Amino acid sequence: MKTVFVSGCYDILHAGHIQFFNEARALGDRLVVCFASTEVLWKHKSRKPSLPDAHKRAILESLQMVDQVVVGKGETMGLDFAEPFRQLRPDLLVVTEDSRYLAEKKQLCAEVGAEFVILPKTPPTIDPVSSSQIVRMIEAPVTAPLRVDFAGGWLDVPRHAIEGEYIVNCAIQPTVSLVDWGYHQKSGLGGSAAWSLLNGSDGVASELQMGVGWQDPAVIRETGCCVWQSGPRPVLDFKRNGSFLSGRMAIAWTGVPHDTPALADRHRDYRQIAEAGRLARDGVLTANVARIGDGIRLQYETQLAEGMSPLAEVSTALAWKYCGGGWGGYALYLFFNQSRRDEWVAADVERRVIEPLTI
Repeated sequence: MKTVFVSGCYDILHAGHIQFFNEARALGDRLVVCFASTEVLWKHKSRKPSLPDAHKRAILESLQMVDQVVVGKGETMGLDFAEPFRQLRPDLLVVTEDSRYLAEKKQLCAEVGAEFVILPKTPPTIDPVSSSQIVRMIEAPVTAPLRVDFAGGWLDVPRHAIEGEYIVNCAIQPTVSLVDWGYHQKSGLGGSAAWSLLNGSDGVASELQMGVGWQDPAVIRETGCCVWQSGPRPVLDFKRNGSFLSGRMAIAWTGVPHDTPALADRHRDYRQIAEAGRLARDGVLTANVARIGDGIRLQYETQLAEGMSPLAEVSTALAWKYCGGGWGGYALYLFFNQSRRDEWVAADVERRVIEPLTI
């Protein structure tokens, strides 16, 4: 009778584990599953388990393809299963092709005369997921803010960063959720970053992979009214409660979706963008709305010089600009006071009030 042995954390069982167990069991007559103990998880992974060991054992033992369950308690990294492996002396140790500590595992197999088998990653029967992804999904917030950027946009794209300069933005409400969005898509408000956060993903990594900047996931995760240092990754320079902007902001849909990745490398005046960022930074530092308006106006001048269509001028507003760099989406308007803002918003269904998400 051929015994197959597999080991892992198996902290949160998912369909990928079931598929692996079935494939491993098909190589022999008996399947032994070893899971890492609570102590091993703390020592090797620096985290607590999702379930007590007794419950985890009961779940694994209930699986039809599993014949025996043992617990790995060894302190050697990658070989916590070594003691029960030596005791049982199975015929095969089966791992997946992305397994770590392969040399140590091969040596252990040679010690007991077991065959070492690496299974290729076969196409999953459903969309793959990892235990770490499940944990991130559980920890993900139910709602998330979007954002408006005041000035310095594009200086968060690593290849366009200017050392010593700044990006200034603000997390906004109403917030969004996976089932209640409430805004147009492709709107320039950082929707893709919010979607990543709500799904438990690393928004900064996904935005950089698209070839754009990190400011959206940075401020959405941080909240507040933020000043960031221009550079390859988000570094917070200064943050304050955005309540001094309450009653001052609104957005208007331009009727055209924006597309930032397609326009990330167009010619634009990055030095003027940097100057706009400094003006807006000074406004955040001093809670001076008019100074933030100076930065917004200068940033808007760079958008017009780039070729974007002029936005509707509003005499009761301090300043305005496109929310994103994608030649469309929402436009941000900063007002002198709340009454003027609310009057302007009430005149058009495609205009809406936004407020800073205070911290």
